[in-house]
Amino acid sequence: MSSTKMFARMNTFEGSPDRLDDALRRVREQVLPQLHQQDGFKGMMFLANYQSGELQLMSFSENSHAMRASEEEANRLRAEVAEAGDQEIERVERYDVVLFEAPS
Repeated sequence: MSSTKMFARMNTFEGSPDRLDDALRRVREQVLPQLHQQDGFKGMMFLANYQSGELQLMSFSENSHAMRASEEEANRLRAEVAEAGDQEIERVERYDVVLFEAPS
């Protein structure tokens, strides 16, 4: 396992579809600015299912060290998102990013 490849943390939330926009607003206004200050932050995706109320928040770190170093802050930010959108944190999973393609 190389320490130079990118890693991802997938956060899955479930709750009311009516509150997903509240969660998105919290991410835009408060979570993203804090993530941008973290060493090794490489990006984030916010996926919402407006029918089921499921929310997927995936953040990317430049290496495993950066991901581990951000765990405490990630726990706090995850709780803020859940509270803002009246969501339950269903699971948190960590992955090696083996392919990342995003044409500009």
